[in-house]
Amino acid sequence: MPEERYLDAEADELERAAEAALRPRRLADFVGQAVVRDQLALVLDAARARGSAPDHVLLSGPPGLGKTTLAMIIAAELEGALRLTSGPAVQHPGDLAAILSSLQEHDVLFIDEIHRLARPVEEMLYLAMEDFRVDVIVGKGPGATSIPLTLPRFTVVGATTRAGLLPAPLRDRFGFTGHLEFYSPAELEQVLFRSARLLGAELEPRAATELAGRSRGTPRIANRLLRRVQDWAQVRGSGTLDLAAAHAALELFEVDRLGLDRLDRAVLRALCERFGGGPVGLSTLAVAVGEEPETVETVAEPFLVREGLVSRTPRGRVATAAAYAHLGLRRPDDGALWG
Repeated sequence: MPEERYLDAEADELERAAEAALRPRRLADFVGQAVVRDQLALVLDAARARGSAPDHVLLSGPPGLGKTTLAMIIAAELEGALRLTSGPAVQHPGDLAAILSSLQEHDVLFIDEIHRLARPVEEMLYLAMEDFRVDVIVGKGPGATSIPLTLPRFTVVGATTRAGLLPAPLRDRFGFTGHLEFYSPAELEQVLFRSARLLGAELEPRAATELAGRSRGTPRIANRLLRRVQDWAQVRGSGTLDLAAAHAALELFEVDRLGLDRLDRAVLRALCERFGGGPVGLSTLAVAVGEEPETVETVAEPFLVREGLVSRTPRGRVATAAAYAHLGLRRPDDGALWG
């Protein structure tokens, strides 16, 4: 068992390294998100012209659209260091104080899942973002002493998939807020061709179109599918990433024509076959597919809702006619065979 965990951790590390190698380093190389990219370019150009740190930046949107990549680009454009952390990892004010005290002028502090910061940490972050200082408490009880610590001018880049959960005082301290949208198939094709060049692979246009159509509007998924097609082409194909290789790899890894994977189809089948189309609660649905409720809600459900396969109602989740059509099942209300 320990050996299996080691192998899994090693595979995850290799996967992360492969993703990092495909990240653009400059804003000019970033594909898609034209509005946010242009707005951010203006903010950075103005800050460089003034010779000062730019306003703090909040990036929101679904996972895999480039929030972390944009944080890295901001640090590179400012020629500062990037310090990465996440909301769940900073649970005590002392943890945040240690991170802040290590920052230098023009550094970027990236806080992923910033909506999950603990309340005492949020309150310390307010002061650091607004006045560039923190008060460090030394000791406990009546003998405790507050030591003010002046901070260099730095930029906080916060990322969240749930902007509505951010407290208003924290949200208001960000001078620039950008919301990242899902990518169009054409934009994903640009991402795929760029990634293929970096991987030294030959990607045929028809294969790029097929992969883009099954990538759920998400560059991270597109790059992951590209690497799986490359694996198949190298091991079982001719080495060229053509349409036949794309079809074979996508079938092997159970990604269907809409981009649904095993979990997505399990959720749909549970709704349609076990619960008669719903409505059914999130916790019950998660138990039925053997996953945590948060996994179903954040990984599978957003895409299923966006594609019109599932509806969220006050009474629970409901499968739509399109879900029955996609699975080729009969609807219980009218008995029609879809698909």
